[in-house]
Amino acid sequence: MYTSIDLFAGIGGIRKGFENAFGEDISTVFVSEWDEYAQKTYRANYADDFEIAGDITQIDEKEIPNFDICLAGFPCQAFSMAGKRMGFDDDYKGMCRGTLFQDVVRICEYHQPKVIFCENVKGLTIHDKGRTFKVIKRAFEQIGYTVYDKVLNSKDFGVPQNRERIYIVAFRNNIDSTGFKFPEGENSDTKIKDIMEENTVSVKYYLSTTYMETLKRHKERHKAKGNGFGYEIRDINGQAGAIVCGGMGRERNLIVDRRLKDFTPVTHIKGEVNREGIRKLTPREWARLQGFPDNFKLELADTHLYKQFGNSVTVNVIEAIAKEIRKVLENGK
Repeated sequence: MYTSIDLFAGIGGIRKGFENAFGEDISTVFVSEWDEYAQKTYRANYADDFEIAGDITQIDEKEIPNFDICLAGFPCQAFSMAGKRMGFDDDYKGMCRGTLFQDVVRICEYHQPKVIFCENVKGLTIHDKGRTFKVIKRAFEQIGYTVYDKVLNSKDFGVPQNRERIYIVAFRNNIDSTGFKFPEGENSDTKIKDIMEENTVSVKYYLSTTYMETLKRHKERHKAKGNGFGYEIRDINGQAGAIVCGGMGRERNLIVDRRLKDFTPVTHIKGEVNREGIRKLTPREWARLQGFPDNFKLELADTHLYKQFGNSVTVNVIEAIAKEIRKVLENGK
C-alpha cells in the first residue's frame, strides 16, 4: 500500500489518475485545497475520513502524516501564457502564487517521500528565459531527488483536447529510477463528437443572437490589431483547444449542434436564441475533455464547474505517467 498526499488538490484530478493506475494499492492521507468551491466538488467525489486542509502556507509540515507519494499541481497562473507571467513576483490576494512550489519543497524535504509528482503549464518551462524552471528542478535536486520532466499533450492520450502541460517526476535518490520514462501518447484520433452529450442539451447553452454579435465585433476588433483573439467554432470531427478557467475559455470552444428544436429561452437573454445551432460545451463535456468519468459528481453551478475543469488536469495523462512511476517503485522492491 502506497500513501499519498494531494496538495493544491483542486477537484482531485491528479488523485483520480493515480487511483486509476494504482487501484487499491494507494491511499490518500492528506489533502490541501484553499478554494471553498473546489473543496465542495472534491468532497462530493472522495469520501475521506479527514477534513480538507486550507492554506498550505499555514500548515506545519510536521503535522502532515508520513507519505510515499506527493501529488502537487501547484498554481499555474503565475507562469501562464494567458496571464501576466509574473512568476515569482506574482501577487494574488496577498499571496505569491509563483512561490507556492516552495511549500512542496518544504514538506517533501521533511518527509522524504519516494516520489514527487507535479503538473503545470508549459509556460513554466520558458518563464524568465528558463531560469524559473531551473530553480524549481534544482530545489528538488538539493533535497535529494532525481528529476525528470516532459511536456505532454492531452490529445495524444485519448481525449480530443489540444492541451500541452509540463510534468515533473522526482524520485528519491536511493530509488533506482534509471528505467523511468514518460509515456508515449498515441491515441490521438478521438474527436469532439466522441465526448458530446448523448441527449439534446438545454437551450441555456445556446448563444443568443445579441451575444453572437458581441463576439463577432470583439473578434473583428482584435483582428484589426493583428491579434488572433476571439471566439472559435470547432469542427466536432476535430479537437478542442485547451479549456481554461476564465476569459474566452468557453467561447474558444463553441460547436454547432443542431439537435435543439425548442428555442424558448430558460434564462434572461438579449435577442433570441441563435438558429445556427451554435452552443457552448457543457460542464459534463468539459469533464470528459479532461478524462473524468461520467460518475464524477457535478453538483455546483456551471460557473464554478467551468472554472474547476479549466483549472484541473487531464486524468488520462496523469494515469499514464502514474503507471510508469509504479513500474519503477515495484522494480525497487
